[in-house]
Amino acid sequence: MIVITLTKVPASLRGDLTKWCQEIQSGVYVGNVNARVREHLWERINKNIGQGEATLVYNTNNELGYIFRTTRSDREIIDSDGIPLMESLFKSQDNRRRGFSNAYRYHKARIIPRKKQHQFISLDIETTGLTPSHNQIISIGAVKMNKDFETFYRLVKLEKGNKLPEDISRVTGLNDHLLNTKGVLIKDAIIDLKSFISDMPVVGYNLTFDERFLRTAIVKNRLIQLNNKMIDLLPYVKKVNKFSDNYHLSTILNQYNIINEHPHNSLSDAKATMELTKKLIEKYGFTI
Repeated sequence: MIVITLTKVPASLRGDLTKWCQEIQSGVYVGNVNARVREHLWERINKNIGQGEATLVYNTNNELGYIFRTTRSDREIIDSDGIPLMESLFKSQDNRRRGFSNAYRYHKARIIPRKKQHQFISLDIETTGLTPSHNQIISIGAVKMNKDFETFYRLVKLEKGNKLPEDISRVTGLNDHLLNTKGVLIKDAIIDLKSFISDMPVVGYNLTFDERFLRTAIVKNRLIQLNNKMIDLLPYVKKVNKFSDNYHLSTILNQYNIINEHPHNSLSDAKATMELTKKLIEKYGFTI
């Protein structure tokens, strides 16, 4: 048995799901399908969800008897001793001012050192599709905001028998020959990336998407998972730009007058994401 909940998704996706599931309440679908159909449905949801959100719950052999997945970028599913939990990626901030007297401020200025310069990594990846279980990473770009401005870029070889879809090639400017001659194995790319980012916080735009692909590749290649603090800018941008026409990266960059020289190039997108993060820090006091 599966339960799917949808929020703010295209009507076409709702209609599509009724072929396999029964809508028992607005946005809530229940069905009894096998694992192959379930994976097929989840892939269709990820592909056609638009700017909406979806959650999937289904039976499995664990302590609770069920497990769930979500596309929500403000939540992360974590494993706690075999029990899946939904963790919020945002912590409440206490913005109340304390110590209003001039004497207190003077005292703070004397004993508290200046805050360290923001140090973080901006990350972006390009893939052959939307589903980590069926598609693969083809490039990884990252920028380090430290004392020095450092960049990281790796092309990734296509897995044996795979070909780059024409639409992905057209958008990214990559092709089979380039990836297979200039690319490295995904295992080596991730090892290099982990060395580059060390223990620094990682920011990205719709970072949940990138993180799912990285975690899948890490498990597949039996590497140690990333334990860095992961910060997705998309939920925060939705909060401070409530009336945006859409939340595509290109749209948001235009609103902040940020030029992305090569959209859908992972390094160029990572650089643009770095600039967006700096704008959010300067304008809204966004914290890393």
